[in-house]
Amino acid sequence: MLALAFGVRAMFGGVVEPLSNELFGGRIDIFSFSIAIQNLVWGLAQPGFGIIADKFGDRRALWLGFMCYVLGMLVCALSSTPLAQHLGAGVLVGMGISGTAFGTILAVVGRAAPEEKRSYYLGITSAIGSSGQVVLPLLTSWLIEWFDWRITLVIVTFTLVPMALCIPFLRVKVNLPIGSAEPVSMTHTIRNAFGHTSYTLLNIGFFVCGFHLAFITAHLPNYVQNFCISSASPAELRALGLQALALAGFANIFGTLLASRLGTWFPKPYVLAAIYALRAFVIIIFISLPLTPTSVMIFALVMGGLWLSTVPLTSALVLTMFGPRAMGTLFGFVFLSHQLGGFAGVWLGGVFFDRYASYDQVWYLAILLGVFSAVAHLLVLERPAPSRGLAYGG
Repeated sequence: MLALAFGVRAMFGGVVEPLSNELFGGRIDIFSFSIAIQNLVWGLAQPGFGIIADKFGDRRALWLGFMCYVLGMLVCALSSTPLAQHLGAGVLVGMGISGTAFGTILAVVGRAAPEEKRSYYLGITSAIGSSGQVVLPLLTSWLIEWFDWRITLVIVTFTLVPMALCIPFLRVKVNLPIGSAEPVSMTHTIRNAFGHTSYTLLNIGFFVCGFHLAFITAHLPNYVQNFCISSASPAELRALGLQALALAGFANIFGTLLASRLGTWFPKPYVLAAIYALRAFVIIIFISLPLTPTSVMIFALVMGGLWLSTVPLTSALVLTMFGPRAMGTLFGFVFLSHQLGGFAGVWLGGVFFDRYASYDQVWYLAILLGVFSAVAHLLVLERPAPSRGLAYGG
């Protein structure tokens, strides 16, 4: 489910240019805003899906997410107005990803895994989820050469169907420790979580992860098409951007597994700080050198190793602080911060490109945010939060 959820999401960068040319006179900021809405709704809906999963069962949240995803893709493929694209690619697909991706799936895995192996299993799950980002952008690159963007979106929509075969098997019963208190209200749980400084710092730091990933996913193909030094055609350069995203997804498989293993050897906040600092350094090198096909693929390979490696470490820290009982809800709020960052990254990318014909300002902001997040994670404490009546704790 993660592979499909993230794979389909990663293909939108391949249709930004042809869709915008046909519907909006070449203005990419309109559809970029749809993708920005997608990231925002994904985040805003995540706590809601987490509450549904925690209180009413994982599978109900998953079925709702699956139906939203399919409907949103079809609306995007069949619509021609900005409002319809905002609804389909933005709101509905955002809700679909929220119900079928990290927030819900990692909560299932976190509850199912034995405590001593949670971080490792969360890492394996996140890594396998990256395989979709390897396949779907490549499939989109091939389809867009043979068909128009509408048929491409319809075909990609059908790749979501296998999700329906997975959902019936995803169910975990939470066994509370003997003598544990009866659950208190979810409002009380959330209030106590945000009263814990380390949890608040995780929220702030994860905003930066969303900014980086969403900006690069949505705008790298267009960045390569417009600024790469090459004799290739615009279509070939756009395909190169999609291939770079696929390579990033491939590298992420190994980067996520490595980060999960490092999280068992070293304090997880320190590993996260190193990841964000390395991202800032890699971006500095990338934008300082001439943009060539070789530099694009090297950037994708290195950045891919740092791509989603933050997720198992962050989710494991939430489990350490509060236990598995309210994992869906509390990780949902952390992921909301991630998606607020994603909204800012995608939207600002479109705005600055249309206004200045450049992405430089957004790259500089990504560097500053990477340094800021590295510092924030150095202040996170890897230990259980004071209970203060937090009966949802593990």
